[in-house]
Amino acid sequence: MQERITASHLLRLIAAGTPLIYLNTDNENRSEALISRTVERGFKSISGPQTWSCTCGFVNVEGTADPLAGLRWAIRQEYRGVFVFKDFHWFWQDNAFLQRTLADFANQRQTHPKTLIFIGPPARIPEALQRSVQTFEHPLPDRAEMRAHIESRGQRDPLLKQWIAGDKDLARIVSAAQGLDYTNIDQTIRLLRTARDPSLDDFTDALLQDKKQLLRKSGIMEVVDVSPASAQVGGMENLKQWLAKREKVFGCDDLAEGRNLPKGVLIMGISGCGKSLFVKAIAARWRLPLVRLDMATVYEGTYGSPESSLRQACRTAEALSPCVLWIDEIEAGISNQGFKADGGSASRVLGYFLTWMQEKQHPVFVAATANAIEMLPAEILRKGRFDEIFYVALPSVEERQDIFRIHLERRGLDTESFSLGMLAHSAKGFSGAEIEQTVASALFESMAADRPMQQQDVMEAIGRTVPLSITMAEQIKKIEAWAFKRAVSASKTV
Repeated sequence: MQERITASHLLRLIAAGTPLIYLNTDNENRSEALISRTVERGFKSISGPQTWSCTCGFVNVEGTADPLAGLRWAIRQEYRGVFVFKDFHWFWQDNAFLQRTLADFANQRQTHPKTLIFIGPPARIPEALQRSVQTFEHPLPDRAEMRAHIESRGQRDPLLKQWIAGDKDLARIVSAAQGLDYTNIDQTIRLLRTARDPSLDDFTDALLQDKKQLLRKSGIMEVVDVSPASAQVGGMENLKQWLAKREKVFGCDDLAEGRNLPKGVLIMGISGCGKSLFVKAIAARWRLPLVRLDMATVYEGTYGSPESSLRQACRTAEALSPCVLWIDEIEAGISNQGFKADGGSASRVLGYFLTWMQEKQHPVFVAATANAIEMLPAEILRKGRFDEIFYVALPSVEERQDIFRIHLERRGLDTESFSLGMLAHSAKGFSGAEIEQTVASALFESMAADRPMQQQDVMEAIGRTVPLSITMAEQIKKIEAWAFKRAVSASKTV
């Protein structure tokens, strides 16, 4: 993984006379601003950096629009300076003259040290220059940078200032803005100026919509809406206790700010037993944004190679941190079968993911779900990758009773009118999703008959349902046998 550039690091590089630097960036303007601030604050003897682009060359310097002419002009200047090159990655890949000029510049001893900084999207450095060019990443602003920007902007902007009544409001705005660039913040504020009496809620909602749109364009990730009701989950007492212990030790406020956030959990089990629902419950309880990554989409190749897609997803999750990264059906992208079918890309995806899980510095809680955990390679399952591996079995009778109560209450029904114990016993072998469907089916039948829903409606819906525990009995036994000593039961009773 490439090193993240900071103002202090860039200052040291320029002071040391580093000849060639490449910054991977999603926003040229922000990277230019970083370079300008660094030069102005750190070097009194260096004038502001001069910038080259393929359309204009260097400003007010005729004949420098050609890449080679612009490069030679910068190298000839007999003063210590910093020169910023945009668009250069389009030209240097197959141009021997550019590569030789840059290689000679990097190797020669300079009377007046100059630093050439190339900015652009992630690009392959020509092989002849890979030892000469130092490459860094300038990603989206982290939480501290975003907080500083919003505080500074709030001092100058009356509209933003009125939304920040205290630290809680500021923290709320920062959380909503994570994963966006400064330009997105400024554009949203300008847009809300056209509305009548815009509120803090309007601002945070608009930022969330911007975030959803940007992730939708990326194609491999999406923001999942999490309501407070998502925290309601029937059963899974061991998993709930695991969360409660961390909330007690660290506090929900600290967890929401990303302090002491655990690495993550791997939740395996039978389809329909609530794995995805509990991931949403984690995000709701800890008040963190939930971002879903579909591993099948990573391997489609629509948005680049699997390795580059996963790398981009991890960078985006870090930019959104603190957050919950939900990797749905992780075995679809990282599995033993995948290694046999496509050892090259599958091995590289696994290697990058393991390295990122081990070394990530940003508070990203990884919640992975799997239906067939026995397909995952041993490297994923060893201690230290995830904080814990939980197995979600079919709900017990007490848990089925709790699930019936939750779904009846969500539909505005009086649970006193139903025998929850009888329903729970009748739905033996049902998953949580199947129980929800029986309640929904019973409600539909009663509405079609134009009468209130009754106990008998639910009983009849149960009788019409053939649960997965019957249709997939052999597969479920196999999963349970694998998980018996390899995972922690999510429920107190199995």
